[in-house]
Amino acid sequence: MSAIPNSIAIIPARGGSRRIPRKNVVDFLGKPLIAWSIAAAKESGLFETVLVGTDDPEIAEIARAHGAEVPFLRQRTGDDHSPVSLATIEALEQFAAHRGKPADLVMQLLPTCPLRNATHVRDCVASFQQVNSDFQLTCTDYGPLNPWWAISIGKDGTPSPLHPHAMTMRSQDLETVYCPSGAIWLARVAPLMKSKTFYGPGHRFWPMDWRAAIDIDTPEDLALAKAMAQAQGLIQAQGLTQARAT
Repeated sequence: MSAIPNSIAIIPARGGSRRIPRKNVVDFLGKPLIAWSIAAAKESGLFETVLVGTDDPEIAEIARAHGAEVPFLRQRTGDDHSPVSLATIEALEQFAAHRGKPADLVMQLLPTCPLRNATHVRDCVASFQQVNSDFQLTCTDYGPLNPWWAISIGKDGTPSPLHPHAMTMRSQDLETVYCPSGAIWLARVAPLMKSKTFYGPGHRFWPMDWRAAIDIDTPEDLALAKAMAQAQGLIQAQGLTQARAT
């Protein structure tokens, strides 16, 4: 697959983070965390521009050092409450003003999903090009957990199953259900700017393996992602080349 004309990959990465200070540039097996998402976008070869949208000068410097463009800093959406879609939309607006015309296609990659790689990006884009939709998001199964057996527990320990009919069924007899993932989101820019969300009209989902879609939010997530990367042999002796996670 060759580069898609007038396309952009945006990695939104604000400077503030509470549970893991400086999360987006924390060390992940020898490289800043954000470097893995930059590599996934660049190594896919599909996007004319790989841009990091950030409010933080240090993140901007690190992103440039790993091959991303950071021609401006984020102005409005660097707080704890702005949805990530709005951060990407702000970057698209800034990019259009900077370049003089808007992009046609955007891919959003969260910097906190380091096990999603260039192969996943290419496969996801191929799926997007085959479906008749302006929006496509990734989702994953629940891995070793079974969501059909979810329960809430009262103060006295009394269980309340969310799906009572499934509690006595074998796992292999239950339908596979999925959880949205922020690993790879795609949209045509004009509909995105109108909807202000990747969950726009007619959006579709693309399933991917839960291990590749791990999203780091807590120190426990970080430890799990490192263990998964090491177990899958993703780290090579040199550089950031990433083998496909399966």
